[in-house]
Amino acid sequence: MDEILTLMNKGEGKLSKIQMYKLRALAAEARAYEKSLYTIDPPSTLEGMIELKMFEKRLKQKELAKLMGLSEPKLSQILTGKRSPDVAFLKAAHQKLGIDASFLLNHV
Repeated sequence: MDEILTLMNKGEGKLSKIQMYKLRALAAEARAYEKSLYTIDPPSTLEGMIELKMFEKRLKQKELAKLMGLSEPKLSQILTGKRSPDVAFLKAAHQKLGIDASFLLNHV
């Protein structure tokens, strides 16, 4: 990490090609190390997975409803558990948000 900091403090414009490659390699190693230590369990509920995808895509509920082709009230009811997800919702969650179909089927 000290070596990464030293290279970063030089500034991107002042690094040689070799130093840039070294910095990228060190950063990739640091990322892999942190990923091995700090794992986050995936959501265990459909609502949790939808919220994770909203966070990853930086979507507000209104934007998510539009993306999925749903009305805002319907999406809100599904997310709060007041309404069961229908086939249209599940299809949109799979196609638009990339949620695995087996996860969807196992959590309905």
